[in-house]
Amino acid sequence: MSIASVETVRRLEVDGPAPVLLTVEEAAYCLRVGRTTCFALIRSGELESLLVGGLRRVPADAPAAYLARRRAEQRAA
Repeated sequence: MSIASVETVRRLEVDGPAPVLLTVEEAAYCLRVGRTTCFALIRSGELESLLVGGLRRVPADAPAAYLARRRAEQRAA
C-alpha cells in the first residue's frame, strides 16, 4: 500500500464521516494484508466487493464481516 493510500485511510478515520465504500487498498489496510491478498479474497468470494463504474470497491462493513466469518469457522473447527 502506498504512503498516499495510508494517509487517505488515516485522514478518513480522523476527519469526516465514515466511508461507505473502501478502495481495495484501504480494505487491505484494514485487514492488514497486502493488495494482492485482498484481490485474492475478492476473487474467491470471501470478501464482498462491488463494481462502481469500472472501479472495484469494498463495502466498509465487509472486512469486519469477513473476519467474523473466519473467527466463527475457527471456533467451529
